[in-house]
Amino acid sequence: MKTKIRLKMDFSVFALLSLLCVTSCNSQAKENTPPNIIIFLVDDMGLMDTSVPFLADTNGNSVKYPLNDYYKTTNMEKLAEQGIRFTNFYAHSVCSPSRTSILTGQNSARHGVTNWINSEENNRSEFGPANWNWKGLTKESVTLPRILQQAGYKTIHVGKAHLGSFNSEGEDPLNLGFDVNIAGSSIGQPGSYLGTESFGYTGGNYARAVPGLEKYHGKDIFLTEALTLEANLAISKAKEEGKPFFLNMAHYAVHAPFYSDPRFAENYKDSNMSEMAQAYATLIEGIDKSLGDIMQHVKDLGLGENTLIFFLGDNGSDAPLPIENDYSSSTPLKGKKGNHWEGGMRVPFIASWVSPNKKISSQEQTPIAVNAVQQQLATIMDIFPTLCQVANVNYPDGYILDGFALQDQLAGQQNVMRDELFLNHFPHSHRSSYFTSLVKSDWKIIYHYQVEVQSHYELFNLKEDPFETTNVADKNPEQLNIMMKALSDEMKSKKALYPEKEKRPLELIMPG
Repeated sequence: MKTKIRLKMDFSVFALLSLLCVTSCNSQAKENTPPNIIIFLVDDMGLMDTSVPFLADTNGNSVKYPLNDYYKTTNMEKLAEQGIRFTNFYAHSVCSPSRTSILTGQNSARHGVTNWINSEENNRSEFGPANWNWKGLTKESVTLPRILQQAGYKTIHVGKAHLGSFNSEGEDPLNLGFDVNIAGSSIGQPGSYLGTESFGYTGGNYARAVPGLEKYHGKDIFLTEALTLEANLAISKAKEEGKPFFLNMAHYAVHAPFYSDPRFAENYKDSNMSEMAQAYATLIEGIDKSLGDIMQHVKDLGLGENTLIFFLGDNGSDAPLPIENDYSSSTPLKGKKGNHWEGGMRVPFIASWVSPNKKISSQEQTPIAVNAVQQQLATIMDIFPTLCQVANVNYPDGYILDGFALQDQLAGQQNVMRDELFLNHFPHSHRSSYFTSLVKSDWKIIYHYQVEVQSHYELFNLKEDPFETTNVADKNPEQLNIMMKALSDEMKSKKALYPEKEKRPLELIMPG
């Protein structure tokens, strides 16, 4: 009898130890799973298109402005509270250059996509460089999704691509390292936001109809919602396959045409804003709902603690607000999308783990400060090296990167090893035409090329004059020379192409 009891006890101990081992092994396997990654990219969303205050005073305290009180973005607020937001995060002033820089880690002056890509033809504009890279990325391009794909990630693109012209390799995200492409093509704006118009196929602009969403055609659904549903399905499938995922969630919103999202229209009808501005606000709130829905889905799948999310815009705001003395939808920043001022290239950036837990291995390796504000400059080129480090993958030897890993800055610290430069090279025509700007720490220089008038300079001290009210180029020739020398060096190092007149490049004219 004692022998039987002892055998039962021994078996119970063995079973308990086995269970503990299985639990421990499963836990260890989960801990060793590469982090999932979401880039949540909003088209044309500027720094002020949110209720989250991204501007700070000289002491680093967040400051709210009237536009922050107009928009309703509760999920962005939650994301900022559980992570870190950047007050000085730079993108290029139009979309295709920024999107290409995110995927390559290179400045537009280096990769050559210096203007938004017109799907049908070369839109270099009258004095633009003939050989700018208007066809975009290729199958041979080094891209973040391709590197992650090779490391075993399920790479998913959802929404706007705009990385190559029609009939180019860059037109299809599947050529660029994505395993899945949902609704991405050459087009830079949606033909329609309405399922009842088949997103452009039966109403709106047929030439810009959004592909790949046929199952929603004729249904009462908004484009933002359809893309969100598809993104969540793709995430679920990646989990079923047992793969870490990289989701490039690139919404068409909030780009024109400014359709009103009926789910949120009531929230703005008494705002005293124009109908177009109200429609824009509904697009913003639809994006905010998408952010919340995707994060909740990730949590429901049990992946929140191992999923990193970066939320950002691709250029300055294009909200349909009046322009007064060059201030508009980015106020108090000067300018908007397509401009050479700060409002054209400062964008929101928030980083967080979907479910913060400092004890999780991946979060120990990439800690993110909670409810924090980072004032040190960062740029869209930094995303590539940061995520390579997060995923513990290497890019090819000899590949030139213009970005810096953000790990120190994400933890709320300063990266003393990085430069604080941002070059925005735009040798084309837009709201601001034929210019190159350089931010270097507290200073900013804008060089205007001599296409129709004499070349000239704008110089601002962003620390003392963050809203670019006073051009001090004439009053501070010494600093002007320093900044122009730095700008020239950056252009040379990146082999930038200059505007052209009578087939000759209009190279920089240094101050006398």
